[in-house]
Amino acid sequence: MNLASELWQTEQELAIASLNHPFVQGIGDGTLPKSKFAYYVGQDAFFLEAFARAYSIAAAKAPDWKGFEVFHNLANGVLEELKLHHSYAAEWAVELSQVEAGSATRRYTDFLLATAWSQDVGVTTCAMLPCMRLYAFLGQSLAKTTTSSHTYTDWIETYSSDDFKELATQLGQLAEQYAQMNASSHLVYHYAMQCELDFFEAAWQVNE
Repeated sequence: MNLASELWQTEQELAIASLNHPFVQGIGDGTLPKSKFAYYVGQDAFFLEAFARAYSIAAAKAPDWKGFEVFHNLANGVLEELKLHHSYAAEWAVELSQVEAGSATRRYTDFLLATAWSQDVGVTTCAMLPCMRLYAFLGQSLAKTTTSSHTYTDWIETYSSDDFKELATQLGQLAEQYAQMNASSHLVYHYAMQCELDFFEAAWQVNE
């Protein structure tokens, strides 16, 4: 079992908790109130900008040119993901430039950027893996149970796609190359997984 798979297996409880969270299930069956999703879109756009910056910091620290190229490719994938959020924002009149980060969002982005700046590439990769691996898991899981098109079909199709799965796989390969299976890797991975669950909970708590 490679490093990315081992870390994923250790956090199955949080992965299943995210899948079963009412926010995620509401995306799956199309019943999630639009006000909650609109809040999530704004917060996730703020998060993704920090995520792209963390990729860029990791690229600058990469010890070889191949790693530099892959990190930049992954950052470009985030920029494509942001295009989906901008389309949602336009549809539901969410002004992304006016979004202020909520506490759960800020806690997650501060953690990612602090890790990227202060830790080596391997630890940073482990801190970023949960977002990619979890969203691929959520998208693929929801795609299996979604039987008809609805408001959030595009979201499900994006994260269940082979293209997104490939990005998650590339990040896992970087972890295998640069990270070590040690306490630091487990700690940042677990913290990021908990941040993901907290992120969904924060959006769920938004008043309709």
